[in-house]
Amino acid sequence: MSPWIEKYRPEKFEGIKGQDEAIKKIKEFIDNFYLGKLTKNPKKALILHGAPGIGKTSLAYALANEKNFEIFELNASDLRNRDKLQSILKPAIEQKSLVKKNKIILIDEVDGISTTERGGLPELIELIESTRYPLIITANDIWEKNLALIRKKSELVKLKEIDYKTIKEIMIDILRKENLFVDNNILTKIAINSKGDLRAAINDLQAASKIREIETITFDERNKEVDIFSALKEIFQGKPVNKTLETFDSVKMDLDQAILWVEENIPVEYKGEELAKAYEALSKVDVFRGRIYKQQYWRFMVYENILLSYGVSAAKKDIKTGFKIYKKPSRILKMWMNNQRIAKKKSIAQKYAQYVHVGEKRALREFPMIKTILKNPEVHKELKLTEDEIEYLKS
Repeated sequence: MSPWIEKYRPEKFEGIKGQDEAIKKIKEFIDNFYLGKLTKNPKKALILHGAPGIGKTSLAYALANEKNFEIFELNASDLRNRDKLQSILKPAIEQKSLVKKNKIILIDEVDGISTTERGGLPELIELIESTRYPLIITANDIWEKNLALIRKKSELVKLKEIDYKTIKEIMIDILRKENLFVDNNILTKIAINSKGDLRAAINDLQAASKIREIETITFDERNKEVDIFSALKEIFQGKPVNKTLETFDSVKMDLDQAILWVEENIPVEYKGEELAKAYEALSKVDVFRGRIYKQQYWRFMVYENILLSYGVSAAKKDIKTGFKIYKKPSRILKMWMNNQRIAKKKSIAQKYAQYVHVGEKRALREFPMIKTILKNPEVHKELKLTEDEIEYLKS
């Protein structure tokens, strides 16, 4: 028996529920791609991002079917190094489709490529710039630090979470096609517990359809990760309640980064007295953060979390509504770039110290004096410096 998630994958846009805005943007991207010469700085890649199981890959395949395009699919695991990218992806980008009108390149789960892999992200960015065909890229979390350049080169489309009622309707339609019956209460439980993950819900439904005494089984609730935008909306717009204290627990981001996001976006929602109170709460977060790092008082983390979530949320007078665009904090990029520079300097100093048999601290202290020597290509070979380290020395 084939998996229902593949058997009932929508072939056209009309079969995809709850993603009307994303579909509209995908259509615009494809149309604009072929009018690139008429637009300023046209983007050649489109990133579909959002929680697992909400239809990112299905949208790419539906697009290919709508346009009668060939689709060439790659996963992050295929993009581990420069050689593989050159041998697999580059020909796909350069060669014409043999049987269809045109071609789409689908790169699934780009957030699975790490910065430690040889080639990977830099090579992918280079190929985005040179491609003759549109690239559709999917990601669960596009806001990871190492994906900054890919974000800059691409159009971003955030997929909405699918509400449980829509998931339930889709499951009922599948059961009708399979000529099967599952109790309505069970369907509701599967839909709610999936927490917006349609793929998980369909898999649970297929499993449930094979069980005779279905009422006796339980369906585990998905541990759903919350993206930073949803967390900010809950803090800034929602009523401060006990659950507010758990807002950042499900965000795949450390608290230091979350602080920067909150700091950047407080003025988007708060004005006047609310703004002052929110920043006062944030300043206390910084006080506790300093005590944690300087004095190793880790028990203060609970106060840091309370002030960042409940404290900032309680600064507003009334519950807020409306759609607001939250911005990525500018300080994150600056801090990341600085950390990258320091890391390269340290790694070069470490190699030099080992080669000339001196201490690493001494090598770092004398770095301004030895930098001229380190720029020599022969020294690069002797120390086995990486391309990034050589580039740092040239800067």
